[in-house]
Amino acid sequence: MRIAYLINQYPKVSHSFIRREILALERQGFDVLRIAVRGWDAELADAEDRSEQARTTYLLKDGMGALAKAVLRVATRTPGRFLAALRLALRMGRRADRAWPYHLIYLAEACRALPALREFDARHVHAHFGTNPAEVAMLIEALAGLPFSFTVHGPEEFDKPGFLGTGEKIRRSAFVVAISSFGRSQLFRWAAHRDWNRVKVVHCGLEPSFHDVPPAPAPAAPRLVCVGRLCEQKGQLLLVEALAQLAAKGIAFEMVLAGDGELRGEIEALIARCGLQGQVRITGWIDSGRVRDEILAARALVLPSFAEGLPVVIMEALALRRPVATTYVAGIPELVRPHENGWLFPAGSVDTLAAVLETVLATPPAELQRMGEAGRRRVLERHDVDCEAAKLARYFEEACA
Repeated sequence: MRIAYLINQYPKVSHSFIRREILALERQGFDVLRIAVRGWDAELADAEDRSEQARTTYLLKDGMGALAKAVLRVATRTPGRFLAALRLALRMGRRADRAWPYHLIYLAEACRALPALREFDARHVHAHFGTNPAEVAMLIEALAGLPFSFTVHGPEEFDKPGFLGTGEKIRRSAFVVAISSFGRSQLFRWAAHRDWNRVKVVHCGLEPSFHDVPPAPAPAAPRLVCVGRLCEQKGQLLLVEALAQLAAKGIAFEMVLAGDGELRGEIEALIARCGLQGQVRITGWIDSGRVRDEILAARALVLPSFAEGLPVVIMEALALRRPVATTYVAGIPELVRPHENGWLFPAGSVDTLAAVLETVLATPPAELQRMGEAGRRRVLERHDVDCEAAKLARYFEEACA
């Protein structure tokens, strides 16, 4: 079966879960066309991402002239469908988070995608994220009658569903994927009750090549790791404040911030003001192998997020037998169980976070190992990429039947 995946930027270092899902579907026997709006010139640390980059069709690679030609071609050949799609794009621009010219660009991107979809003989389009990729997929359906679906991750889609036209996208879709029960509940808020049956839960998954490594004992050294984009929603500034409290009490620790992002300068400045340069290290973007090594070298993963969907790095840490200290946010409590495979704490409290970090650092290695084993069992039960891809495959087949 031939399907197309539509993503805003692909591949992307923080979106390895999309690559894993595509490759798992191909192991299920699907042919998958990768289509992305941008990303052809991105510098990538991971060899697998570089391979995917070479296999991807990019809608903006040939510039605005190619978009204009695509619009003219579709408007000339199928004027009725084009006008219907144009009306839909303009309607999506009302009370949207972006003005209507953006929605005309989404229409142009949909027109630009049609030749590749037809040449590939795609039978279904699946978009990742309920933002502009889902709208482009919806406009492709309006232009060519090709059924579409999309996966909602959060938290951005949960912050402004009314401005994103989430209810309209759900109504027109063949189905919608939420990555957690919490995510499904948020989609129910914006979908008409008659459309609730379109919402499915398919978890993000891990491939065995990432976590099939010899068991490594939890280190006795007081080292912790936080993996993620350096941005406001991940809470790294709060984490540095909590670490400053530990330092003031004379508690030994080392914290690795694995990632990069728009808040790096501000985080580095705070580290310097707190005098923590010798105890906190920022790696910048690293490939999946380095991520695995950093997790294995730590006693636990710490993720003090303010907003989330269900972070893949939590699954990765648990699969590698490392417990997780994180917040009661979104779908996280569906995976992390307090004192069984990690610690949960309220988001936004620096004092509580400091207390949890002190607990993690004081936990004996044998107890960390027990929690890590429990976490691995739980994540492999719920997040095997091939099992989750099999669920998704059934939904694709039903949509195309």
